[in-house]
Amino acid sequence: MNISFKKISIIGLGLIGTSILHCIRQKFDKEVVTYAYDIESEHRSIVSEMGIASFVCHNISDAVKEAELIILAIPVGSMETVAKLISPHLKENVIITDTGSTKASVIKDVSINLPENVSFIPSHPIAGTEFSGPKAGFGSLFENRYWLIVSEIKNENIHKLSNLFTDLGSKVEIVSIDYHDKILAITSHLPHLIAYTIVGTASDLETDLKNDVIKYSASGFRDFTRIASSNPIMWRDIFLNNSEAVLEMLQRFNEDLSDLQKAIRKKDGKKLETFFSRTRNIRKKIISAGQL
Repeated sequence: MNISFKKISIIGLGLIGTSILHCIRQKFDKEVVTYAYDIESEHRSIVSEMGIASFVCHNISDAVKEAELIILAIPVGSMETVAKLISPHLKENVIITDTGSTKASVIKDVSINLPENVSFIPSHPIAGTEFSGPKAGFGSLFENRYWLIVSEIKNENIHKLSNLFTDLGSKVEIVSIDYHDKILAITSHLPHLIAYTIVGTASDLETDLKNDVIKYSASGFRDFTRIASSNPIMWRDIFLNNSEAVLEMLQRFNEDLSDLQKAIRKKDGKKLETFFSRTRNIRKKIISAGQL
């Protein structure tokens, strides 16, 4: 296997960051040197005990100064601060990428705070679970999942980054900024917003009814509560930083929901069946694509 990078720094040791470390260790063993850093000392201690990084650094400057590739696996709301912190310590021609779920905001926050002699290439693995923290990571997280690189051009650095993500098991595609943010707004951000809302509605019910909602939760409600248990800081930052695309998709959703309300009120069974059949077919396509 032709390795794109010999020294890789992972900033942020949550689910995504530690999964990358697990994967690099499994795929490349000792061939790649990894530097790990997280602002939380407890996270650093856990990763050190797991032995999945070559070096667990206590200063962010030590984590980046030797790296050929730096991966920012942190909440999108922290990108600007971290970019400013690492900027004075970067090697010339280092490649920096991120794993954030919004791209317009990340590009704005990171690009202006980096020196001109480095290359920032935004990216986003379409992979994750509802769990967070360093113990949540695992090496097969990216297997057969899409990893989107956000760029208008193709060059050698993008080729190297694409090769690495492919080596980690991902299917790589290159997309534009607006395309990424709108697609994620409908496929990820809106579903999470709906899940948080439904669980919030249940929590506002009268005490006895609320207890029975929890007691008798069917699979549908359990699926919503699973999504709504995701990292609250991460999702706060996503909604604040991709607000335009989320609000656009939320408006479309509200229009569709209004149509369904009318169909239920009018007892229009034919319209309901047609709608449910169409959405069922979409579900089948998702299964066929292997993205479960």
